[in-house]
Amino acid sequence: MRGYSPTGFRILPPVVKNLLIINTLFFLATLALRRYHIDLINILGLHYPGASGFRIYQFITYMFMHGGWAHIIFNMFALWMFGNVIENVWGGKKFLIFYMLTGLGSGIVYIFWIHFHLRANLDMLNAIISHPTVPGVEAYFHEYGFHLNALTTTLSQSDLNLFNHNMNLIASGSAVPTEIQQVISFLSTYKAEMMNQMVVIGASGAIFGLLLAFGVMFPNERIFLIFLPIPIKAKWFVLGYGLYELFEGISDRPGDNVAHFAHVGGLLVGLLIILYWKKKGHLFGPDM
Repeated sequence: MRGYSPTGFRILPPVVKNLLIINTLFFLATLALRRYHIDLINILGLHYPGASGFRIYQFITYMFMHGGWAHIIFNMFALWMFGNVIENVWGGKKFLIFYMLTGLGSGIVYIFWIHFHLRANLDMLNAIISHPTVPGVEAYFHEYGFHLNALTTTLSQSDLNLFNHNMNLIASGSAVPTEIQQVISFLSTYKAEMMNQMVVIGASGAIFGLLLAFGVMFPNERIFLIFLPIPIKAKWFVLGYGLYELFEGISDRPGDNVAHFAHVGGLLVGLLIILYWKKKGHLFGPDM
């Protein structure tokens, strides 16, 4: 990034500096507590509201959690790169409000996407739990790509063997109520495990909000990418990146653990805030 260096701007304004410190401390605490078998990501990451691990405070805490060195380094570099300019224009209060609102909105948008994404899955699973049958179970795991002998990472092999044995009894018509209840219990545990694995973490939603703000406020400012050493105007970079995240989110590729719709959510909420402030006539400057 080049070409924008107004006189009197701080190299590292206070809110950006404190956000960098807080995110780093949370990340180091996550690494340290793993040694004591304390999963801070599970505690502070944002769970799907229907999961047993969900807590309302996670809508705030999730944006300070990161899953690895590459994750936090990329986000903190972007926070420093774009946050410096924006905080110097807006001032600390306005910048912090925007950052927190885009982070919060990003989480909400992602939860709505997860709800839409899981609804058919959960409806089908709930129907099977209510009336377990071998064809129903086989249809479910065929539809959603799971193997009966690898349902979760936490259930023991003996549990899996018992499940398969009881399903065979159900197929033969000789299962007793206790054995049917064991199948229901197993599937309920699987459902709970599946929902608890839907956890989103990271400052990316708020970072994408900052990226959107920078693109709107300084549309013709040129950005240099490490992997593409050609200057790109900020407005085209934001538009292209946003479309890419939307495409990846809709594609929902197997094995892709990036919360693309959290990124899209940050862009969307950031745009709404920017449009509102622009309409009020105080997009630039620290006044609210």
